[in-house]
Amino acid sequence: FIALALQLKGHNVAVVEAGKLKGREQEWNISMKELLELVELGVLTMEDIDMGVKTEFPGCRAGFKNKEVTPLEGGYFDNGVGYECFTPNVLNLGISPSVLIENVSERFKATGGVVFEGTPLKGIVISETLGAALDVGEDLDPVTSRLVLDCMGNASPISRQQRYGMQPDGVCAVVGSCAGGFDKESNLLGDIIYTNSEIQDKGPNGQLQYFWEAFPVGIGRNGQEPGTSDVKTTYMFTYMDASEGRPSLSSLMDDYWKQLPIYQPSIKDVEKDLDVKRVLFAYFPTYKDSPLRPSYSRVLAVGDASGIQSPLSFGGFGALTRHLERISGAISEALENDLLHKDSLGEINAYTPNLSAAWMFQKAMSVRMGQKVDPKFVNRLLATNFDVMNEMGETTMLPFMQDVVRIDGLAGSLARSFIADPQFMPQIVAHVGIPTLIEWLGHVSMIALYNTLHSISPVIEPFVNKMENPKEKYLWRRRMEAWKFGSGNDYKFD
Repeated sequence: FIALALQLKGHNVAVVEAGKLKGREQEWNISMKELLELVELGVLTMEDIDMGVKTEFPGCRAGFKNKEVTPLEGGYFDNGVGYECFTPNVLNLGISPSVLIENVSERFKATGGVVFEGTPLKGIVISETLGAALDVGEDLDPVTSRLVLDCMGNASPISRQQRYGMQPDGVCAVVGSCAGGFDKESNLLGDIIYTNSEIQDKGPNGQLQYFWEAFPVGIGRNGQEPGTSDVKTTYMFTYMDASEGRPSLSSLMDDYWKQLPIYQPSIKDVEKDLDVKRVLFAYFPTYKDSPLRPSYSRVLAVGDASGIQSPLSFGGFGALTRHLERISGAISEALENDLLHKDSLGEINAYTPNLSAAWMFQKAMSVRMGQKVDPKFVNRLLATNFDVMNEMGETTMLPFMQDVVRIDGLAGSLARSFIADPQFMPQIVAHVGIPTLIEWLGHVSMIALYNTLHSISPVIEPFVNKMENPKEKYLWRRRMEAWKFGSGNDYKFD
């Protein structure tokens, strides 16, 4: 996607791919709003969307319960169980990555882009004055470039080298499957984040709060009516620190199979009732030092490799669509003005306080090794907060559900949550710790400052555009973008 965006801006771009350039079979879930942002950039067409979208449903449920009760009415303190709500048009489209990648790849090559398939990267040699040379093996000439974009995801060897010796600040562990055999008539909506149990005590592996996510597959498009598909993707995930004693993915997978029938009552016996098509499992390490500023000139991490995605998410397709216009425009300006030193490139991956503030949410949704908390803590916290955000309306709920933290929604929900459950505040402070709370308040203050600075950007922008020094113009544009994205003002309301 970013290769095509830059190619369309007039740059000569090559994609180096270790295997075949193709998308996976598993659908990506996204909203139409995010796809249309790619159409506006010329990266996708409406025909691509029509071809790629295989599933469409009204929206997703969010729910936080101490036990499985569905449906559930009222608030946490009304029913003593939890709270659930429905959010329309969020992650409600299942789109085929294989179709998207094939179409975008063909358009990229048609506009002059070059794709090197079956070309694993061995290393990169950098000259600050001359450029970069990519070692792709003894049998092939090096690929030379003015700029290297690291799009290799959170397992990128370049990012690992830059973060060498750093323990991840957090981990999102995910297990799941895509399978048939679910009840067709109830396979109509998704779950974006859902709990149906208290915090699990895993003994020497610590305490974990399990979350669920689920999406129907094969309904709402291509003549497939709702209620006709028994195929569903279900994930179980949890947040934890990177302590050595944490459970393995195989252990989490065992828990997934055991608890799936509780979450999906139409499944009585997973071995007999499910037609498993794919099994999924992964660790997603997350770092507070994100997005990752480059340590080397002429090399810039983008997408998941940079850590631009929320620490709450386990995949950054939504973050890619949100930032693609900003990142492709900034890279294009850097290339046009030869501003490829690490300091200049670092302004593209500048500090964004709302991303840093999201760390508090992961901290609150996990339990440190050796820490003992009320088993109902996470459900009480999230049930109260989501009840408040839902009452505040879609202008608060929708940005948050799409990993955009804004000062208006954050301040309003915090104040109302305190009023709704004032006795809970000491437990929250004890759970996250005073140092973490102070650090978080600093980021929240910076969101407010960035929001104010963004409000005066229209006054500053005409002066910036008239600047004769291209480096100063570039730096000021990056500052204004940081104010906009760092305060969540990039989110476009319908």
